Amino acid sequence: MKKQVLKKGINVGGWLSQYPAYDLVHFKTFIQNEDIQRIAGWGFDHIRLPVDYPIFENDKNPGAYLQSGFDFIHTCLDWCSRAGLCVILDLHKAPGYAFDDQKVNRLEKDSGLHDRLGDLWETLTKEFASTDHDLLAFEILNEVNFRSSNTWNDIAGKVLNRIRQLDHGRLILIGGNYFSSVDHLPEIQLFSDPNILYKFHFYLPFTVTHQKAYWVEGLEKFDQLVDYPGYAAGLKDFLTKHSQYQRQLLEDVDVRFDRAYIIRRMTPAFEFSNTNRQPLHCGEFGVIDRASMLTRENWTGDVVSVLKEHSIGYAYWTYKAMDFGLVDNAGKIINQKLIDILIG
Repeated sequence: MKKQVLKKGINVGGWLSQYPAYDLVHFKTFIQNEDIQRIAGWGFDHIRLPVDYPIFENDKNPGAYLQSGFDFIHTCLDWCSRAGLCVILDLHKAPGYAFDDQKVNRLEKDSGLHDRLGDLWETLTKEFASTDHDLLAFEILNEVNFRSSNTWNDIAGKVLNRIRQLDHGRLILIGGNYFSSVDHLPEIQLFSDPNILYKFHFYLPFTVTHQKAYWVEGLEKFDQLVDYPGYAAGLKDFLTKHSQYQRQLLEDVDVRFDRAYIIRRMTPAFEFSNTNRQPLHCGEFGVIDRASMLTRENWTGDVVSVLKEHSIGYAYWTYKAMDFGLVDNAGKIINQKLIDILIG
């Protein structure tokens, strides 16, 4: 798969990752062939398929891999092949690491978990060895948040070597530290491997994209609608009273959020791409459904146009439900204009 093939994509979150419970009925019904055909029909060229490691193995019996988990992926690949969609297989949560629960982050310091992550990717590489390189790409781990980027670079390099011992040509995506932050792109190790696509996620400004988010304590307590373009009205006074959230939200005080802001905050990506002569992929971006629909449209339109101007491929978060979806749990389109913006 050529790096430039992944131009317009969408995440399929909430299916095999971040599911309510390990439930075979959910896995068999949340996403079906009709959804994949619909995504292709809209004009997307790829999906990012987030998968949590319990789909493949149980913590009580690590290394005893579940064929049912592989079968879910094979089924999705078959659907996507027939629909003409490429697939990024994204390991969204790994043994000892979850991007949304730092209390379980043992991967950073546990060499045994490094080996277990490598074992899992070696097994996945073998399982999908016969899958066409033009259909399937791998993403080693979603949104790493380690104390040191050097540690992540070391782990990513070890996993990459395990994969390359078995498969030399498959495209592999690697993001940087601090939840694939655009600001941490310069800390990514550049590997001497022509089939690496470096990536980042973009959810800035946070007071716009995650406004009123129930899982972000500061923004849940702030509890204000924030327009785009516009300002986070009242944020300065809020942080004066609630200083514990300053580290999280202070950078959004008295800042006008508009297209110029998007360009400024995405500049590290442009510089990384130009300096290293590497294309990039924006693996996640979006605005929560608690924002006004006009804000969702305006922000998404600006981000998409800036990404396109710099030839950066992207995958919107997300297709169905999950607080950011284009369709609701019943599959009903929430706003056709938002889809049209993403397709261009």
